[in-house]
Amino acid sequence: MKKLLAFILAAVMTASLCACGSSKGGAEGSTSAKGSSAAGEAVAASDIKVGCIMIGDENEGYTEAHLKAVEEMKKNLGLSDDQVVIKTNIKEDEGCYDAAVDLAEQGCNIVIANSFGHESYILQAASDYPDVQFCHATGYQAKSSGLSNMHNFFTRIYESRYLSGVVAGMKLNEMIKNGEVSKDKCKIGYVGAFPYAEVISGFTSFYLGVKSVCDSATMEVKYTNSWASFDLEKECAEQLIADGCVLISQHADTTGAPTACEAKKVPCVGYNIDMIPTAPDAALTSATINWGPYYTYAVQSVIDGTAIETDWAKGVKDGADAITELNDKTVAEGTKEAVEEAQKGIEDGTLHVFDTSKFTVGGKTLEELVESGDKDATKLKDYIKDGYFHESDVESGMPSAPAFTFIIDGINSITK
Repeated sequence: MKKLLAFILAAVMTASLCACGSSKGGAEGSTSAKGSSAAGEAVAASDIKVGCIMIGDENEGYTEAHLKAVEEMKKNLGLSDDQVVIKTNIKEDEGCYDAAVDLAEQGCNIVIANSFGHESYILQAASDYPDVQFCHATGYQAKSSGLSNMHNFFTRIYESRYLSGVVAGMKLNEMIKNGEVSKDKCKIGYVGAFPYAEVISGFTSFYLGVKSVCDSATMEVKYTNSWASFDLEKECAEQLIADGCVLISQHADTTGAPTACEAKKVPCVGYNIDMIPTAPDAALTSATINWGPYYTYAVQSVIDGTAIETDWAKGVKDGADAITELNDKTVAEGTKEAVEEAQKGIEDGTLHVFDTSKFTVGGKTLEELVESGDKDATKLKDYIKDGYFHESDVESGMPSAPAFTFIIDGINSITK
């Protein structure tokens, strides 16, 4: 029945658009020069209804961070529990579209979805329900869709991953100094979910943070092909440790890797949440996202009737990214000061995480790859300017979603 209603509405909209001669130049399908989608009518805060579609639930770190953002938004805007409808454990399949339709039919003014694979279904729902605002985390198709009610958002998580890499690099230096590992054996292991740009951008920025203080470090990456699987992440970490990795990090959403590290007495850097309770003798810190600023911004925009940016990305300077508490029991001396120095550089613009003078790909800089006609570099040449790769730089017209897909020298990405 829900799909039938959506189909009928879509048919009516199609007929209407044909009669009115819609195009990208029309108000409904256009975006402003600044990349903001067209605003709708203001909605009283007491009347607004917010829908959320989550890939997991509170037992999985990534979704837990989004659920915290919902609570922060409710508190900031004074919304009651019955003004927010949350659907958890929604897979990246047709069920996502059904969930979006159900939320729209329940009267939600804005629907927020949190997983990469949700995007095609959210696009479909946004087309079917033009009066509802749809916001999608980690995606990239809002701008090209031409839908004024479709939005992408992410954070500059690469900034906090870089900072967490500084923490890891300081630990490696301590291990070298103490004779626990030799300089030529400083191999880091990284538990990745999928070999997607989001993950590649993340582990590259982490590695560059490590290299900024421990130049001899190398890194091996293996993938679980799952966003959240405790068993697979634990097994992957154990394999990396068996391969000679002396420190582990992750872009995967459970405590599986830190659990393995605690058992093997190997230091680790987590993701999403503080891993100290899981691995009190191994955890150093975690790179984390605070989605709260976006949830508050997007819902406030609907209340005010103002445009929501087509692409939104903020970082450590705006409180959207951070590292969790440093574990005084495990971090190296001087770590706090090293992190503060790096963060100051990121915030004042004197440190660019993807500074192209700091890494090579096959022995060449990104600029040299573009000049040589390299296919991958040419495709991303608009990002490569001013001496750095403009990841998630929406102010420069780049999408909010990560785009960095180069495997830089020093990293061994194992996809088999």
